[in-house]
Amino acid sequence: MSSTIFVSKSFFCFLVFALTLENPAVSQSQAYFPDSIWQTKKPSEVRMNAALLDSAVKFAMRNENKVETDLRIACLKAYAAEPGYKFFGPFKHRGKPAGVIIKNGYIVAQWGDVSRVDMTFSVTKSYLSTMAGLAYDQKLIRKIDEPVANYVEEKFDGVHNGKITWRHLLTQSSDWSGCLFDFCDWADRPPKHGGIDDWKNRKLVEPGSVFEYNDVRVNLLAYSLLQVWRKPLPVLLKEKIMDQIGASTTWRWHGYENSFVNVDGQMMQSVSGGGHFGGGLFINTLDHARFGLLFARKGKWKNQQLISERWVTAARQPSMANPSYGFMWWTNHQGNLGANISKNVFYADGFGGNYIVVDQENDLVIVARWLEAGKIDELTSLVLGALKLK
Repeated sequence: MSSTIFVSKSFFCFLVFALTLENPAVSQSQAYFPDSIWQTKKPSEVRMNAALLDSAVKFAMRNENKVETDLRIACLKAYAAEPGYKFFGPFKHRGKPAGVIIKNGYIVAQWGDVSRVDMTFSVTKSYLSTMAGLAYDQKLIRKIDEPVANYVEEKFDGVHNGKITWRHLLTQSSDWSGCLFDFCDWADRPPKHGGIDDWKNRKLVEPGSVFEYNDVRVNLLAYSLLQVWRKPLPVLLKEKIMDQIGASTTWRWHGYENSFVNVDGQMMQSVSGGGHFGGGLFINTLDHARFGLLFARKGKWKNQQLISERWVTAARQPSMANPSYGFMWWTNHQGNLGANISKNVFYADGFGGNYIVVDQENDLVIVARWLEAGKIDELTSLVLGALKLK
């Protein structure tokens, strides 16, 4: 019996070794991570079909988003119905479609100007969520289900707002009521029916019960994290994540002209979680890809666990109020990316067609900039279709 067990174990070890050689993603310790110069591989070298991958690239280039190059005009058109809508942060004209596909850490395809810094709108939210994860990892936040009022009293007074937890803010289900930096929650994406009095005096729903996409409340999360960290979030992101993964020095994370607050006697800018009112993260495609690869590798970069695997797993879990949304990452739990794509795939999504798609099971990252709205599912299917799984 013992000799039989020995042979079985030997065969198992050989099988794992063989699989590791064929697919570097099998072994995290042997996985490739890019340095300052990112290595490329031919699709065939990572078991992908070159012709099918080329079709995916051509699809992305052919399906450019229709938003105006002047993103101020684009946002005015999109949000003109919001009472008192105005620009509080900087804008930048957008570039042409760009993107990159990463397999096993290597660049296997790219298109457009991947070094151009562009606005990325709500993809910023996934970076903001990461700052909450770092605070949780370092025990600056003790429990995700703890009321934020225990940390930031002045914005969470009253019975309703006092119930709001970190989870509610991260899953956009807080129904927080109030104003922040001269803009109120009720004026952000208001209902198509009713008027200002109706919106102001609406009946509040129980925190955690209803999903509502609302940038004022996202900015409240950024403000609350600033109070917890007591340091500017862009400084922390640079030190703890972006420098560690070899990102460029060209990205910037902007807040608003009126979002400077006094923290311990120093004026610090509270950043925004998107470009709805201007600002947010301005970043290039390759830096996005490094961030996506960090999440594809479950928070680990080379020999460092930059953010806990526990947080990365939690961030992509479907929330109670919206199974398609986690901790400011979109999930495929309800098939947003297609019924034939794993429910474990998750992605960041920003206005104008900005995306980071993360497939941990295939060690795959897709970054697309200025892709036509509603086309990310087709692009993802085309890329995954190029995988030689057998």
